[in-house]
Amino acid sequence: MAAPDETKHAHSSASIPDDWFQWRDKDLKAAEAVSRPSLSYWKDAWKRLKKNKLAMAGMAFLIILGILAVIGPMISPYTVTDQNRPNQFMPPSTDHWFGTDSLGRDVFTRTWYGARISLFVGLMAALIDFFVGVIYGGVSGYKGGRTDSIMMRIIEVLYGLPYLLVVILLLVVMGPSLATIIIALCVTGWVGMARIVRGQVLQIKNFEFVLASKSFGTKTSRIIRKNLIPNTMGPIIVQMTLTVPNAIFAEAFLSFLGLGIQSPFASWGVMANDALGAILSGYWWTLFFPAFFISFTMFAFNVLGDGLQDALDPKLRE
Repeated sequence: MAAPDETKHAHSSASIPDDWFQWRDKDLKAAEAVSRPSLSYWKDAWKRLKKNKLAMAGMAFLIILGILAVIGPMISPYTVTDQNRPNQFMPPSTDHWFGTDSLGRDVFTRTWYGARISLFVGLMAALIDFFVGVIYGGVSGYKGGRTDSIMMRIIEVLYGLPYLLVVILLLVVMGPSLATIIIALCVTGWVGMARIVRGQVLQIKNFEFVLASKSFGTKTSRIIRKNLIPNTMGPIIVQMTLTVPNAIFAEAFLSFLGLGIQSPFASWGVMANDALGAILSGYWWTLFFPAFFISFTMFAFNVLGDGLQDALDPKLRE
């Protein structure tokens, strides 16, 4: 005969439903997930970005491109302006890895020198976006009212100015050069960023943490710098990654038209312009390499920007 305690325990165990243990295990796992330290916003974004293989491939290509832009002209025995007429239109070989052009100049050296120019223009465009567009858009969105209205009318005027027209007007004063392209970017290149930042600031400026800072008498500049801008960094970073390829293409296009970098110095646009006559004669390598790097650099920046947009979207955060 079973003891009273054993009988009582057997009855209590028998009265517990079988699925109770499954629910208990689920609750324990949920409790462990809550007690586990959560990932920060940026760590979580990096984790999601790494899952995007195409974006990571684009990032890897850009890193390799940046490294070769620095060391490429250094490891080459030729300079960007060296001419050797007897060696003109030599196909790719061990002596000239990318071949030579119509003046016997080494295409390998000129390609990486052009990469320096293109990446420099892209970096300058991103910096102008960040320092001019972010500040202008932040002030416009936070101030609101008449200040915002006046600042937005200025943006609309600048937005209506064609970039090419601005460059041509500057060429009349300054002449064709890289400095002319940079100044044209300073005039109109930041407008898109300013509009994006303004829209973001309009959404968050009435949040509790911003109103609390304002109630404590915090200065406007500090509120924008400490409260508003950090909470708009996601769209800012995405916009910067999309600004860079647009600036690179603009420089290549202007140099192709003869409005940017001038020979004997090289940019991808200058190389493409020089190769127009040669490609008809079968010297494909003179156009292939600058065109390849223009295309793939823009593609890499665009897929990286799309990946960052998905990774930094708080709605997709786990």
